[in-house]
Amino acid sequence: MFKKKQKLRKEYDQKLIELMDTTKNDWMIQSQLINLSFEKSDDLEAITQLAKAKYFFLFQEAKVRKIAIIK
Repeated sequence: MFKKKQKLRKEYDQKLIELMDTTKNDWMIQSQLINLSFEKSDDLEAITQLAKAKYFFLFQEAKVRKIAIIK
């Protein structure tokens, strides 16, 4: 019974890590778009801030779960 719990925990921890990676890449792409754009758009800045907030939310969740990300 405990092995199943450990297996599920590892599986969802891995999914969280993958989601964090995807979210961070999205945030970085949005940041680069702001840096490269000539006209600053409020919508683009809002999307970038949302992507940043999502990443840090997931980062906090990983911290609570005590997940070590090793690459």
